[in-house]
Amino acid sequence: MKAAKENLSFELENLAMARDALQYSFQKCQKIKLHEGLSYEELEGFEALTSRFARLSDIIIQKIFRLLDFIDLEDVGTVRDRINRAEKKGVILSADSFLEIRILRNEIAHEYRSESAYAIFEKVLSYSPTLLESVDTITDYAQKYFEDMVT
Repeated sequence: MKAAKENLSFELENLAMARDALQYSFQKCQKIKLHEGLSYEELEGFEALTSRFARLSDIIIQKIFRLLDFIDLEDVGTVRDRINRAEKKGVILSADSFLEIRILRNEIAHEYRSESAYAIFEKVLSYSPTLLESVDTITDYAQKYFEDMVT
């Protein structure tokens, strides 16, 4: 169990760095008006935003939620199960929002048509605040696992 908690500590550090990177890109892209024919520099900013959004959502759902379930001796289950358990534990505020975030992450990973990219950019701008805010609740929740560890 100690190894799992150490791994959680490592992933929480990754979580904070990924949050900071997404926050930077989000603030930058909020200033750009989405329109057809974005400049290469603007497209590069939105591509960084979507990549960082996907990375942060993966860290949360695929790594942090799995570790929390492992430490809590929960069944592995599906992605939906992990998200629902996180909501029940108070780790996140809304399972529905995180299911939408997961769907969006999959759209980002499989996006090949440029006309769909603008719709994805809009969704990422819309869901980024939820994802960013969740980092604090996740970190607060995870602190209970470190109270019994000697530092």
